Amino acid sequence: MIDKELIANLRLVHGSYNAMMMFLFIYQGWLGLKIRRGRTSGNPQFATMKRHRKSGPVFAIMGVTGFLAGATLIYLDYGRLLKYPPHFITGLAVVFSITTAFLISRKIKGTDSAWRTPHFRRGLLVLCLYLIQVFLGIGILF
Repeated sequence: MIDKELIANLRLVHGSYNAMMMFLFIYQGWLGLKIRRGRTSGNPQFATMKRHRKSGPVFAIMGVTGFLAGATLIYLDYGRLLKYPPHFITGLAVVFSITTAFLISRKIKGTDSAWRTPHFRRGLLVLCLYLIQVFLGIGILF
């Protein structure tokens, strides 16, 4: 069995990592808003688009990895995933939202793509869910 002190330390690492992920997704959303404003004003932000497109898939993988790490920790510690159901379900919703935002982003082609608004809305959902998730996680730690 894994040492309880190690599990406790890994929980702090998990929480810190996912809080950092929330801030990275906020940054990604800020880039997206900057791109959107530039496109609608006729002033395309090519450097910002490149950064947004390059970091999006990396952040998506990192976000899903944070969820899997937390689920693994709980399973190793308690032998079941639903020790903290609201936190687990919200984390699952975050993963689903990140995945769908990523898949939708692959369909965006050209300036008049109908997929831009669904991608924007899914990104907002990811941010809202991350905020909820972090507060639920803080409640578990303390």
